[in-house]
Amino acid sequence: MTLRLYAHPFSSYCQKVLIALYENALPFEYRTLGEEAANAELASLWPIKKFPVLVDGERTVLEASIIIEHLGPYHPGPVRLVPEDPRGALDVRMMDRFFDNYVMTPMQKIVSDRIRSELVRDSHGVDEARRMLDTAYAWLDYAMAGREWAAGNAFSMADCAAAPSLFYADWAHPISAEHANVHAYRKRLLARPSFARAVDEARPYRQFFPLGAPDRD
Repeated sequence: MTLRLYAHPFSSYCQKVLIALYENALPFEYRTLGEEAANAELASLWPIKKFPVLVDGERTVLEASIIIEHLGPYHPGPVRLVPEDPRGALDVRMMDRFFDNYVMTPMQKIVSDRIRSELVRDSHGVDEARRMLDTAYAWLDYAMAGREWAAGNAFSMADCAAAPSLFYADWAHPISAEHANVHAYRKRLLARPSFARAVDEARPYRQFFPLGAPDRD
């Protein structure tokens, strides 16, 4: 049965799932949000209307990490994104949480604050988000020493999370030049065919980035 994904190409969390699908060349129906019919279908499936959402037969799967976890046993491919080894799986899940909580979340705080009216902007919250990103970049630079991918030598769910996280975070709050390991890792992610495809699919929407998309990447 065909997988059905409710997503938007410019969304970081949607790109996280798209990378997983593209890594294993899994066929799916792309229900692009922003279109009236797809929006209505999403609302009927998940009233909170957060995305991405995956429909697999009679099962509706929510949240990007859970969707990727779901794909592993039910739609396996040549690239195993969560290792069978319990310790290796924990390492992948920990790094996945790191990118979602300490890179993606503060990045989104900075971006969403710019969308607000100036009268209700949260400058204190944005300052905190920037400090969190600086701390996360520094920790990641140390963690990536000697590693090719986020959890070791194999591409995993953690890298699916890292790619859009670092892609947009560097736009919102540039990674310091001193963090050479992070910059090198970000370049490797951009060169990965699955993420390069997601980036290319999102190019038509760059003018909507609230902070102004840089003329790079």
